[in-house]
Amino acid sequence: MSSKSHARRAALHAALGDPTRLRIADDLLVSDRSPRELAERLNVSSNLLAHHLDVLEEAGAVQRRDSAGDARRRYVRLSVAAARVLGPPARPVRPDVMFVCTRNSSRSQLASAIWSARTGRSARSAGTAPAPAVHPGALAAAERAGLSIDGAEPRLLGPIPRGTQVITVCDLVHEELRPRSDWWHWSVPSPSGRAVAFDAVIVELEERMSRLGLPPREVASEATHAKEGRRR
Repeated sequence: MSSKSHARRAALHAALGDPTRLRIADDLLVSDRSPRELAERLNVSSNLLAHHLDVLEEAGAVQRRDSAGDARRRYVRLSVAAARVLGPPARPVRPDVMFVCTRNSSRSQLASAIWSARTGRSARSAGTAPAPAVHPGALAAAERAGLSIDGAEPRLLGPIPRGTQVITVCDLVHEELRPRSDWWHWSVPSPSGRAVAFDAVIVELEERMSRLGLPPREVASEATHAKEGRRR
Protein backbone atom coordinates (compact mmCIF):
# COMPACT_ATOMS: atom_id res chain seq x y z
CA MET A 1 0.00 0.00 0.00
CA SER A 2 1.39 3.41 -0.99
CA SER A 3 2.23 6.24 1.40
CA LYS A 4 -0.50 8.35 -0.25
CA SER A 5 -3.06 5.67 0.51
CA HIS A 6 -1.96 5.53 4.13
CA ALA A 7 -2.17 9.31 4.33
CA ARG A 8 -5.76 9.30 2.98
CA ARG A 9 -6.79 6.61 5.45
CA ALA A 10 -5.17 8.49 8.33
CA ALA A 11 -6.96 11.71 7.35
CA LEU A 12 -10.27 9.88 7.16
CA HIS A 13 -9.83 8.29 10.59
CA ALA A 14 -8.69 11.61 12.07
CA ALA A 15 -11.75 13.39 10.68
CA LEU A 16 -14.07 10.76 12.13
CA GLY A 17 -12.26 10.85 15.48
CA ASP A 18 -14.02 14.03 16.56
CA PRO A 19 -17.23 13.24 18.55
CA THR A 20 -19.40 15.74 16.66
CA ARG A 21 -18.15 14.62 13.27
CA LEU A 22 -18.68 10.99 14.28
CA ARG A 23 -22.29 11.82 15.19
CA ILE A 24 -22.73 13.43 11.77
CA ALA A 25 -21.29 10.37 10.05
CA ASP A 26 -23.46 7.99 12.08
CA ASP A 27 -26.57 9.91 11.02
CA LEU A 28 -25.47 9.95 7.37
CA LEU A 29 -24.80 6.21 7.42
CA VAL A 30 -28.51 5.52 6.88
CA SER A 31 -29.75 8.73 5.29
CA ASP A 32 -28.64 11.71 3.25
CA ARG A 33 -29.42 14.99 4.97
CA SER A 34 -29.42 18.65 4.09
CA PRO A 35 -27.17 20.81 6.30
CA ARG A 36 -30.29 22.31 7.87
CA GLU A 37 -31.64 18.86 8.70
CA LEU A 38 -28.32 17.85 10.25
CA ALA A 39 -28.13 21.03 12.33
CA GLU A 40 -31.63 20.47 13.70
CA ARG A 41 -31.17 16.75 14.35
CA LEU A 42 -27.82 17.11 16.10
CA ASN A 43 -28.49 20.48 17.76
CA VAL A 44 -25.38 22.03 16.20
CA SER A 45 -25.14 25.65 15.06
CA SER A 46 -25.01 26.20 11.30
CA ASN A 47 -21.54 27.77 11.48
CA LEU A 48 -20.07 24.90 13.50
CA LEU A 49 -21.77 22.35 11.27
CA ALA A 50 -20.32 24.01 8.16
CA HIS A 51 -16.84 23.71 9.67
CA HIS A 52 -17.28 20.02 10.47
CA LEU A 53 -18.68 19.28 7.00
CA ASP A 54 -15.69 21.03 5.41
CA VAL A 55 -13.32 18.84 7.45
CA LEU A 56 -15.24 15.69 6.55
CA GLU A 57 -15.37 16.58 2.87
CA GLU A 58 -11.64 17.37 2.77
CA ALA A 59 -10.93 13.95 4.30
CA GLY A 60 -13.14 12.19 1.74
CA ALA A 61 -15.79 11.22 4.31
CA VAL A 62 -18.74 13.02 2.71
CA GLN A 63 -19.89 14.42 -0.60
CA ARG A 64 -22.39 17.19 -1.21
CA ARG A 65 -24.93 16.98 -4.03
CA ASP A 66 -27.32 19.63 -5.35
CA SER A 67 -31.00 18.77 -4.93
CA ALA A 68 -32.89 17.72 -8.03
CA GLY A 69 -35.92 19.48 -6.55
CA ASP A 70 -35.24 22.70 -4.66
CA ALA A 71 -32.23 24.33 -6.34
CA ARG A 72 -31.40 26.16 -3.10
CA ARG A 73 -30.85 22.90 -1.24
CA ARG A 74 -27.95 20.45 -1.11
CA TYR A 75 -27.71 16.98 0.38
CA VAL A 76 -24.77 15.54 2.25
CA ARG A 77 -23.95 11.89 1.62
CA LEU A 78 -21.53 9.66 3.48
CA SER A 79 -18.78 8.29 1.24
CA VAL A 80 -18.25 4.59 0.62
CA ALA A 81 -14.87 4.75 2.38
CA ALA A 82 -16.36 6.32 5.51
CA ALA A 83 -19.23 3.82 5.54
CA ARG A 84 -16.70 0.98 5.52
CA VAL A 85 -14.89 2.49 8.50
CA LEU A 86 -18.12 2.83 10.49
CA GLY A 87 -19.59 -0.57 9.64
CA PRO A 88 -23.34 -1.35 9.76
CA PRO A 89 -25.61 0.77 12.01
CA ALA A 90 -26.03 -0.38 15.60
CA ARG A 91 -29.83 -0.56 15.37
CA PRO A 92 -31.36 -3.26 13.16
CA VAL A 93 -33.43 -2.10 10.22
CA ARG A 94 -37.19 -2.30 10.68
CA PRO A 95 -38.75 -5.30 8.92
CA ASP A 96 -41.46 -3.21 7.21
CA VAL A 97 -39.96 -0.96 4.54
CA MET A 98 -41.55 1.37 2.00
CA PHE A 99 -39.67 3.14 -0.81
CA VAL A 100 -41.23 6.37 -2.05
CA CYS A 101 -40.60 8.58 -5.07
CA THR A 102 -42.80 10.86 -7.13
CA ARG A 103 -43.76 8.61 -10.04
CA ASN A 104 -43.12 5.18 -8.48
CA SER A 105 -41.97 4.02 -11.91
CA SER A 106 -38.24 3.30 -11.57
CA ARG A 107 -36.10 4.10 -8.51
CA SER A 108 -38.61 3.06 -5.86
CA GLN A 109 -39.62 -0.04 -7.86
CA LEU A 110 -35.98 -1.11 -8.28
CA ALA A 111 -35.24 -0.42 -4.61
CA SER A 112 -38.17 -2.56 -3.53
CA ALA A 113 -37.04 -5.45 -5.75
CA ILE A 114 -33.44 -5.30 -4.53
CA TRP A 115 -34.50 -5.09 -0.88
CA SER A 116 -36.76 -8.12 -1.27
CA ALA A 117 -34.02 -10.10 -3.03
CA ARG A 118 -31.48 -9.30 -0.32
CA THR A 119 -33.66 -9.83 2.74
CA GLY A 120 -36.28 -12.35 1.62
CA ARG A 121 -38.96 -9.93 2.88
CA SER A 122 -41.30 -7.96 0.67
CA ALA A 123 -40.88 -4.20 0.52
CA ARG A 124 -43.57 -1.82 -0.61
CA SER A 125 -43.22 1.17 -2.90
CA ALA A 126 -45.47 4.10 -3.77
CA GLY A 127 -45.52 7.56 -5.31
CA THR A 128 -47.25 10.88 -4.84
CA ALA A 129 -48.07 11.17 -8.57
CA PRO A 130 -47.88 7.61 -9.94
CA ALA A 131 -47.01 7.05 -13.59
CA PRO A 132 -49.31 4.90 -15.76
CA ALA A 133 -46.76 2.07 -15.76
CA VAL A 134 -43.27 1.08 -14.67
CA HIS A 135 -40.66 2.67 -16.94
CA PRO A 136 -39.41 0.27 -19.67
CA GLY A 137 -35.85 1.28 -18.82
CA ALA A 138 -36.34 0.09 -15.25
CA LEU A 139 -37.76 -3.22 -16.46
CA ALA A 140 -34.79 -3.74 -18.80
CA ALA A 141 -32.24 -2.79 -16.14
CA ALA A 142 -33.87 -5.13 -13.64
CA GLU A 143 -33.62 -8.00 -16.11
CA ARG A 144 -29.95 -7.25 -16.77
CA ALA A 145 -29.30 -7.30 -13.03
CA GLY A 146 -31.13 -10.56 -12.41
CA LEU A 147 -34.10 -8.88 -10.73
CA SER A 148 -37.79 -9.18 -11.53
CA ILE A 149 -40.28 -6.35 -11.37
CA ASP A 150 -42.62 -7.86 -13.94
CA GLY A 151 -46.22 -7.17 -13.00
CA ALA A 152 -45.32 -4.26 -10.72
CA GLU A 153 -47.65 -1.28 -10.96
CA PRO A 154 -47.13 2.30 -9.76
CA ARG A 155 -49.27 2.97 -6.70
CA LEU A 156 -50.48 6.14 -5.02
CA LEU A 157 -49.01 6.80 -1.58
CA GLY A 158 -51.68 6.44 1.07
CA PRO A 159 -51.68 6.23 4.86
CA ILE A 160 -48.39 4.78 6.09
CA PRO A 161 -48.74 2.08 8.77
CA ARG A 162 -47.06 2.76 12.08
CA GLY A 163 -43.63 1.17 12.38
CA THR A 164 -42.87 1.38 8.66
CA GLN A 165 -39.37 2.46 7.68
CA VAL A 166 -39.97 4.99 4.93
CA ILE A 167 -37.08 5.61 2.53
CA THR A 168 -37.52 8.39 -0.02
CA VAL A 169 -35.35 7.90 -3.11
CA CYS A 170 -36.30 11.12 -4.91
CA ASP A 171 -35.41 14.66 -3.83
CA LEU A 172 -38.70 16.01 -5.11
CA VAL A 173 -40.84 13.73 -2.96
CA HIS A 174 -38.58 14.18 0.08
CA GLU A 175 -39.10 17.93 -0.10
CA GLU A 176 -42.80 17.62 -0.87
CA LEU A 177 -43.73 15.35 2.04
CA ARG A 178 -41.97 17.05 4.96
CA PRO A 179 -40.67 13.72 6.26
CA ARG A 180 -40.78 12.59 9.86
CA SER A 181 -37.54 12.44 11.81
CA ASP A 182 -37.33 8.65 11.55
CA TRP A 183 -37.64 8.58 7.74
CA TRP A 184 -34.54 8.09 5.61
CA HIS A 185 -33.67 9.84 2.37
CA TRP A 186 -31.42 8.48 -0.38
CA SER A 187 -30.72 11.21 -2.94
CA VAL A 188 -30.60 8.95 -6.00
CA PRO A 189 -30.34 10.82 -9.34
CA SER A 190 -33.15 10.30 -11.82
CA PRO A 191 -32.16 7.90 -14.62
CA SER A 192 -33.81 10.20 -17.20
CA GLY A 193 -34.46 7.41 -19.72
CA ARG A 194 -30.80 6.41 -20.33
CA ALA A 195 -30.01 2.69 -20.05
CA VAL A 196 -26.65 3.26 -18.38
CA ALA A 197 -28.33 5.55 -15.83
CA PHE A 198 -30.85 2.86 -14.86
CA ASP A 199 -27.95 0.47 -14.32
CA ALA A 200 -26.22 3.13 -12.21
CA VAL A 201 -29.34 3.45 -10.04
CA ILE A 202 -29.17 -0.28 -9.27
CA VAL A 203 -25.47 -0.03 -8.38
CA GLU A 204 -26.12 2.88 -6.03
CA LEU A 205 -29.09 1.20 -4.37
CA GLU A 206 -27.05 -1.97 -3.85
CA GLU A 207 -24.27 0.03 -2.16
CA ARG A 208 -26.76 1.84 0.06
CA MET A 209 -28.15 -1.47 1.25
CA SER A 210 -24.71 -3.00 1.73
CA ARG A 211 -23.78 -0.27 4.20
CA LEU A 212 -26.84 -1.26 6.25
CA GLY A 213 -25.38 -4.75 6.61
CA LEU A 214 -27.99 -6.46 4.41
CA PRO A 215 -26.83 -9.80 2.98
CA PRO A 216 -25.83 -9.79 -0.71
CA ARG A 217 -28.24 -11.29 -3.19
CA GLU A 218 -27.31 -14.23 -5.41
CA VAL A 219 -27.27 -12.37 -8.70
CA ALA A 220 -25.94 -15.25 -10.80
CA SER A 221 -28.57 -17.76 -9.70
CA GLU A 222 -31.38 -15.25 -10.19
CA ALA A 223 -30.18 -14.34 -13.68
CA THR A 224 -29.89 -18.00 -14.59
CA HIS A 225 -33.39 -18.69 -13.31
CA ALA A 226 -34.75 -15.83 -15.40
CA LYS A 227 -33.04 -17.12 -18.53
CA GLU A 228 -34.35 -20.62 -17.94
CA GLY A 229 -37.85 -19.21 -17.54
CA ARG A 230 -37.63 -17.47 -20.92
CA ARG A 231 -36.56 -20.71 -22.65
CA ARG A 232 -39.67 -22.58 -21.48
